[in-house]
Amino acid sequence: MKEAKQIVEEYCVTKGEKFRLKDYDPADTNGVKSKKHAESILQRRVGLLSDMQEKLYAQDRWALLLIFQAMDAAGKDGAIKHVMSGVNPQGCDVFSFKSPSSEELDHDYLWRTHKCTPSRGKIGIFNRSYYEEVLVVRVHPPFLRAQKLPNDLITKHIWDQRYEDINAFERYLTRNGVVIRKFFLNVSKEEQKKRFLERLEDPKKNWKFSMADVQERAFWKDYQEAYEEMIQHTATKHAPWYVIPADNKWFTRLAIASAIIETLDELDLSFPDVDEEKKKELQAVRASLLSQKD
Repeated sequence: MKEAKQIVEEYCVTKGEKFRLKDYDPADTNGVKSKKHAESILQRRVGLLSDMQEKLYAQDRWALLLIFQAMDAAGKDGAIKHVMSGVNPQGCDVFSFKSPSSEELDHDYLWRTHKCTPSRGKIGIFNRSYYEEVLVVRVHPPFLRAQKLPNDLITKHIWDQRYEDINAFERYLTRNGVVIRKFFLNVSKEEQKKRFLERLEDPKKNWKFSMADVQERAFWKDYQEAYEEMIQHTATKHAPWYVIPADNKWFTRLAIASAIIETLDELDLSFPDVDEEKKKELQAVRASLLSQKD
């Protein structure tokens, strides 16, 4: 557990006031020298995570919500796939939030995500989330108009109000046993371009490519500013942001797994104790099975 903490500690932001995105290197690997080394550690972490998830499920007291935000091609899908590969699908739900539907636009912006928060004993993963409301909606003002809000409510204070709403929502979930950890996969513009070109050149990756992804690169600076301000206003001790270097996928996955393991370890998970009445019942079941003839 100590090793897990050492790997991710410097990427964890619990107080956002002094956060500056320029202080975080997308290519950093925190002393992990190679992909082979990272994968050997990750393999052990996946097994440990599987054991912890089983205890979380059996204990049925806590829930864990993992939120992933990033620019296109930062590796969210791959990270989720690799890190959660050893987890029992019964105890984990993944939700990928795309552009809101007409029904969703007729509700408040937290509605579609709130109903997907994990139940006790489960791990819930949001691939994008309500944070899109202070990212893409902020970078593209027409999206805000599409939400059909009364004109009087769309003021220069709306982003501060949304930060306030999100912080209150996360505090509410925390007070109800939902542990929240948020990951911003910090990819460089150069690495994103490289990955876009790989998608174009590899037929198996063509399906991932969209012209809209390239068009969004024109708003790179706007997005970086939006991410920085988002973390400044919503990084808290109970719902921290992890600004994970994403230029090396092998390190990204290791860092995410380490953060999740450290979080679950803090919950002091264990299998529930069986009381005397239950023990007697199990003894009776055992006796009944032994007495049966095949």
